[in-house]
Amino acid sequence: MSAISLNRSNFEDVVLNTDKPVLIDFWASWCGPCRMQSPVIEELAEKLEGAAVVAKLNVDENPELAAQFSVMSIPTLVFVKDGRIVGRRTGVTSGAELLSILRTVSV
Repeated sequence: MSAISLNRSNFEDVVLNTDKPVLIDFWASWCGPCRMQSPVIEELAEKLEGAAVVAKLNVDENPELAAQFSVMSIPTLVFVKDGRIVGRRTGVTSGAELLSILRTVSV
């Protein structure tokens, strides 16, 4: 399964109405580092299917959601658990580090 594409219409259902930890990748198509991060996000989405929600949010198409999460630079990776932000990383981040954070927040 690939990462879920987030937007205003599905955000609440996907991110807030789940008991699983959520990883949101805030990105844009013109962003070189975002393109480097994308395969890592897709690999995590496959690896964590059923255990966590892995999603991508295009900041150009959803500026109000990016602003709500205080995203100032991309890629920004936000971890959400039970509707609360529990972690954040900015810049390209390894799959191992993302997996480690997700394991920590899912406890």
